[in-house]
Amino acid sequence: MVESVTISKKEYQKLLEKAFKYEYLSQILKEKKDIFASPPTRKIKEIIKSFRETKLYSPQFLKSLEKGLKRSSYFQK
Repeated sequence: MVESVTISKKEYQKLLEKAFKYEYLSQILKEKKDIFASPPTRKIKEIIKSFRETKLYSPQFLKSLEKGLKRSSYFQK
C-alpha cells in the first residue's frame, strides 16, 4: 500500500528550510560549540572592524549593526 501526501510548493519550501535550519543547529550542538557564549570583545569599533574586514557585509548592514550595538548596554562605545 502506497500512501502519499500532496502539499503546495510553498509549503514544501517552508518545511525544507526548517529542516536545513534544524540540521545546521544540530551540527553546531554536536560539535559542542557554545552558541550562547559572550562575544570576545565589548568594543563596538573592534566588532565593526572585524565585520568590515570579512568583506561579506554591505555598508548599510554595518551601519545598522553599529547603531544596534550602541543601543545595547552590554557593549562599550
